[in-house]
Amino acid sequence: MNQCTAVALLPPPEHVVALSVPGHRPEAGHVLCELGEDHDHDHAAMLWDEDGRPGSAVWVRWNAEHARLAPLLWCCALRPQDVDEACGLFVGHPAGHGWEVADPTDEAIAGDLAKRHPHLFSRS
Repeated sequence: MNQCTAVALLPPPEHVVALSVPGHRPEAGHVLCELGEDHDHDHAAMLWDEDGRPGSAVWVRWNAEHARLAPLLWCCALRPQDVDEACGLFVGHPAGHGWEVADPTDEAIAGDLAKRHPHLFSRS
């Protein structure tokens, strides 16, 4: 399934603004939803993770009305064909697991590169 294409421009959290150097307010930043398309819940993007400890991944969840930061546990599902690859999304995420969600932009770039430089891509 393709990745959701929802994008949000989020202002920096107030605690970050309070810690910034006077006269150098942090800028707003864009986030792109990491979930599979056609999900029914809030959009989500991971902002940072502190060494994979339980609850250390901080995600932003947003909809048309508001955005909020949330520490979420990692989904513990492992890819059936490769037990070394974990999902990469949070527990209870909607739609498919991380390995089932394809970024259409990355896919298009990889396809173009494979046509231009086939010797760099394995034939499997």
